[in-house]
Amino acid sequence: MAGVYIKNCDSENIVAIADVDDKRAVETYAKYPKAKTYKDFRVMLEKEKGIDAVIVGTPDHTHAVAAMAAMQLGKHVYCAKPLTRTIGETRVLTRTAEEMGIATQLSVQQNASEDHRLLEEMITSGVIGQVTEVHIWSDRPIWPQGIDRPIEKEPVPDTLDWDLWLGPAPFRPYHSAYVPFSWRGWLDFGCGALGDMGCHGFDPIVKALKLGQPTSVEASSTPINQETFPSGSKVHYEFPERGGRPGVKLTWYDGGLKPERPEELPARLEMDFGYGGILFVGDKGKIVTNALGNKPLLIPLDKMKSYEPPKPSLPRSIGHYQEWIEACKGGKPAGANWSYGGPLTEMVLLGNLALRTPGKLHWDFENMRITNNEKANEYIGASYRQGWSLE
Repeated sequence: MAGVYIKNCDSENIVAIADVDDKRAVETYAKYPKAKTYKDFRVMLEKEKGIDAVIVGTPDHTHAVAAMAAMQLGKHVYCAKPLTRTIGETRVLTRTAEEMGIATQLSVQQNASEDHRLLEEMITSGVIGQVTEVHIWSDRPIWPQGIDRPIEKEPVPDTLDWDLWLGPAPFRPYHSAYVPFSWRGWLDFGCGALGDMGCHGFDPIVKALKLGQPTSVEASSTPINQETFPSGSKVHYEFPERGGRPGVKLTWYDGGLKPERPEELPARLEMDFGYGGILFVGDKGKIVTNALGNKPLLIPLDKMKSYEPPKPSLPRSIGHYQEWIEACKGGKPAGANWSYGGPLTEMVLLGNLALRTPGKLHWDFENMRITNNEKANEYIGASYRQGWSLE
């Protein structure tokens, strides 16, 4: 995905690129022949003194170490979602960026979209009343999950530095089950279906409903082992009352699981509005969107035909990537900067913690602790292989 991010920022001067796989680097970055190439991002940062800003598009398990290395040198950072693999890493990165005045952006591109603003304006206008229930379902995972570690041996490709790819993760033999794509399902490397798409889907919900942090989370799933996330899961979050608004129950579904079909939805329509969907349930009506919060529709659809959207009241965006570039140049913070994107990531990763811990978990966001299950707190932080740290 790093190639996509760089492409959208290539109006700027792309001076250097680091990729652990020579073959993929050549294929992905051929349009930047003047950029110097490296395998190790640490070497790149050490040698390329003129870098102003860094894009981190690595697998989840190396987001934290790469982003921190850049920030320690005063570089601005754009990072793929989720911000990190664990809640503890996210908290450290968020705090460091704020303390150092780093211009940041999380790759929730639709945060800058017109549809997001329309959705928020619709809900704020009261067209569906007070929202107390939200359901979000995803078409993920689209890679294997609920599987064990492969036992057969495979040779490491000549172009790949496997040790560098592992980075801070515990050592294991190379296998094509991990790279280049299926790493997302493995506990040591990725964050599963929820981690992949949760930031995208939670973003419009948090914005439109002005949610704070959840007070509890509880999950159920198909069997989960010590290697991969489950093939299907359901995660329940509870958000408290805020500013005269009622509490909200939010439920996430993946692996083909979906909420009960709303009776207002015409039979001819599938329960898939793009990557899955989001259903907002208010005391006066319902809104459905795709799983990114785009294309908001009132249901029954007759309501949408006669509906006049409220006059725009929210500031419009100059574009997701341009927001970050302007922030790097001294402009205002980007819309998905880590002061917002960090807590958003923590919210998502809390669900992954619940998948690994039975029962309802009570969350103390300020102190970053589960208050009723000490075992669950073991999953908040990350341990690194020797030679890797956030210091």
